[in-house]
Amino acid sequence: MTPTSEPPAEGAPSPADEILDVVDEHDRVVGRAPRGEVYAKGLRHRCVFVQARDAEGRVFVHRRTPTKLVFPSLYDMFVGGVVGAGESYASAALREAEEELGVTGLPAPRFLFSFLYEDGAGNSWWSAVHEVRCALPVSPQVEEVAWHDFLTDAELERRLPDWEWVPDGLAAYRRLRAFRAEDPAAGSPA
Repeated sequence: MTPTSEPPAEGAPSPADEILDVVDEHDRVVGRAPRGEVYAKGLRHRCVFVQARDAEGRVFVHRRTPTKLVFPSLYDMFVGGVVGAGESYASAALREAEEELGVTGLPAPRFLFSFLYEDGAGNSWWSAVHEVRCALPVSPQVEEVAWHDFLTDAELERRLPDWEWVPDGLAAYRRLRAFRAEDPAAGSPA
């Protein structure tokens, strides 16, 4: 859930300049910093992960472009990204889902759970997992998405060992499977 490596449009701010809330281990805001500084210093911040399903219940899966700054050419079963300074997780989930799917008018994504993701290299971020039903035709940004499709749950499971996945998305997916297994009624797909 990271910025692209493409330069911003002329006059547009760089993604590295976007201001993010810096949070503690309890997800309390302790400061603010530009995204570039947050990444460079490994400051804890907030992200959203949204599992998008089509009208048939299939999961949106995509492969990132090779020009992405972080996790180039890896697969992801979520759309999402960082939460801006002062932005709620709910607002960020809707904004990111609409941006990444290339649609407008989505229903508000349903919050499922949150967790503190730690990558093992000293970087961590609070991660809020949501889901949304997208009955609209998608048009992902070509700068961000090299390939996409909607896969059934069984197809997605078959691809897990064969495709290289973004590590934070894979961690969120494993937690989502456990969440649904613990309480099928609360965690049934949207």
